[in-house]
Amino acid sequence: MKMQVKADLMMVVVVIFWGSSYVFMKMGLDSIDGFNLIGLRFAIAFLFAGLIFYKKLMKLDLKTIKYGAILGFVLFLSFSFITFGVKSTSASNAGFLVSLAVIFVPILSAVFLKEKLNTRVLFGICLAFLGIGLLTVNTQLQINTGDALCILGALFYAIYILVTGTLTKHVDSLSLGIVQLGFAGFFGLVSSIVSTETTTLPNSEASWIAILSLGIFCSAIGFTVQTISQKYTTPTNTGLIFSLEPVVAVVFAFVLLGETMTAQGYLGATILLAGVLVSKIDFKKVILKGSRDHHLNSKL
Repeated sequence: MKMQVKADLMMVVVVIFWGSSYVFMKMGLDSIDGFNLIGLRFAIAFLFAGLIFYKKLMKLDLKTIKYGAILGFVLFLSFSFITFGVKSTSASNAGFLVSLAVIFVPILSAVFLKEKLNTRVLFGICLAFLGIGLLTVNTQLQINTGDALCILGALFYAIYILVTGTLTKHVDSLSLGIVQLGFAGFFGLVSSIVSTETTTLPNSEASWIAILSLGIFCSAIGFTVQTISQKYTTPTNTGLIFSLEPVVAVVFAFVLLGETMTAQGYLGATILLAGVLVSKIDFKKVILKGSRDHHLNSKL
């Protein structure tokens, strides 16, 4: 039990890092371009994680490198959409829209893996899409480019989750996690060089803080700690903790950027979050387990 509590606390820290990442992306994009930011973020993450777990990298095989390249590319695509989306929407909106990955996973599983969608998940999906409408659609019934890109980013992150679940069964998950960061950084820097961007290092203290925070805390520590922590806790706990990410994003966006949402936006965000929670967590099982535990404790 003590190990589970530690794992849950570690994941809360990860969620705080990830919730803050949307603000740091906005800060970084003030002085450097999107692909450049992605390249630097994941290159720093790879170097930081690689230095800590260098013994793992010394034992790499071709299969891990190949799988790392695949995952790194999907991760790069996901964060490309998210990063460019953040550039033209609020950090608050981005946080909620990216959480849609939880909704897209069962939809993609149903389409490609022929897994059945139960009533609870279908209800959660309906709630989430209602929330999206309230959060993103304006009076002209249009969705802005940044919101659309963040939704695409969530879709590709769902693909990343499914591909990761398959590939980690065949190689060491921690080694794979580190290698994917290197490839994501490589694809980002190459895209920056071959595009019309000016590939450069950050030119201000705020930009350096943003890039280093994204690279070290949000990526290197975040992805590594998530991999380790999920071995020692339950899927229900994981789902509950990760559902807090958009809430953390709103808090950071308000405190550091002064962002607020309209009443309709807050309503949409709340409904979207409810949809994510309903689709991810079987509350009936949680309640039954809680009452059963209480009954056992009362007997003792």
